[in-house]
Amino acid sequence: MNEELLKIALIGQPNVGKSSLFNRIAQEKIAIVSDLAGTTRDIRKQVVEVLDKKALMLDTGGIDETNDAIFSHVKRKAIETAKEADIILFMVDGKKIPDDKDKELFYELQDLGKSLALVINKIDNDKEKERVWDFYEFGIDEENLFGISVSHNRGTKSLIEWLYNKLPENPEHMNVNEVLDDDEEFEYDEEYVESEHFEELESNEINIAIIGRVNVGKSSTLNALLGQERSVVSNIAGTTIDPVDETIEIDGKKVTFVDTAGLRRKGKIEGIEKYALMRTRTMLTKANVALLVLDASDSLTELDEKIAGLVDEFGLATIIVLNKWDENQETFEKFEEEIRRRFRFLYFAPIIATSAKTGRSIDRLKKKIFEVYDNYTQRISTSKLNKVIEEATIRHSLPSPNGAYLRIYYATQFQSKPPRVALIMNKPNLLHFSYKRYLINFLRENFNFEGTPIHIIARGKKDNLVDDEVLDQI
Repeated sequence: MNEELLKIALIGQPNVGKSSLFNRIAQEKIAIVSDLAGTTRDIRKQVVEVLDKKALMLDTGGIDETNDAIFSHVKRKAIETAKEADIILFMVDGKKIPDDKDKELFYELQDLGKSLALVINKIDNDKEKERVWDFYEFGIDEENLFGISVSHNRGTKSLIEWLYNKLPENPEHMNVNEVLDDDEEFEYDEEYVESEHFEELESNEINIAIIGRVNVGKSSTLNALLGQERSVVSNIAGTTIDPVDETIEIDGKKVTFVDTAGLRRKGKIEGIEKYALMRTRTMLTKANVALLVLDASDSLTELDEKIAGLVDEFGLATIIVLNKWDENQETFEKFEEEIRRRFRFLYFAPIIATSAKTGRSIDRLKKKIFEVYDNYTQRISTSKLNKVIEEATIRHSLPSPNGAYLRIYYATQFQSKPPRVALIMNKPNLLHFSYKRYLINFLRENFNFEGTPIHIIARGKKDNLVDDEVLDQI
């Protein structure tokens, strides 16, 4: 029977998300998913249902232009598979700029004359949508180009619709919108929620970005944390031009510190420092934890606030490091009050006063990094989460805007890094942000979320947990 089915081939370089998309469409965890490039070396096949139409999905090994015999074999097999397929999904990494290797592969596939889509993965939020424009230089029509995030389930609906329309009609054909928007009776299946809605992969790596304006002591803080002089330290503003990475192992975890270039006002950024700022933003996309370094010997500035806004923008776990404390004798409470007033959006971040010069509180900072990362990556079971949400709604009832009756069917955490919770509701669009804020604060009272933002979204019972809307962040 499989010979009669149209074949869909997933092609692309290593680690672009082919196996994850394969699993998403197949609705099963069949392909091995890992951050290690080249995990998939064989052709994996699975009969899948794209809505109500069946097809044979082929997941190929990542194509890597090296002299390695294994990868040469992988490329050959992948191209052979593409030639046999009826539909080709060519996936690229949206967090990287288009390279010549991607273009060469794409043009080779384009010459096959098959139905071809360019799938740009890892477009995780609305800001990153701008990166999709870079891939128009491939020369593909807009209707065949898709910016998606498999891990966040963003944009996948449009891709599935595209696949659906490429497949032949079934005898008992259903309209695509009828299938997508089928109004079934609501049932809460906790086992389904636990197994399908949460797809975060365990990681043994922590990426830590050290950010702050120039000359606040970022390099000194890095050296103190490492216990060695790894980064150049100078009183000259802007000494650190390129980010300096250092990876060490602590308690069995791989920890990578990113000592970012000092940030200046845009008007003062020239030449290589402008490049350094661009590199800093790039590294923040890969970070889990941000150490926001402030100068205790100097007043807080508007630029400090703007840099802190980068942490908020990227949704990172955060520790505020008040460096050079030995140079100022004022009370910690006074500084803390000023920081909390200026950085209201980082109200969840702990503040640690340190001295990179004398080593004061550096061990405490190390310990706090692990605590905050654990909070950032933790998963709350659906049963525990629902118990707390129910208690919250009993203590403070859901609002009734214009007399509308709001009901939360259940809540589920569908992602970590940072923790994201979906409220499955009858009228999600009517839930006011102030009530979301109340729920977030209530969650903080019941679970340890110190140092991490929490995202809450309201969804209808038929909606995807995450779609093309911006995640609500309080």
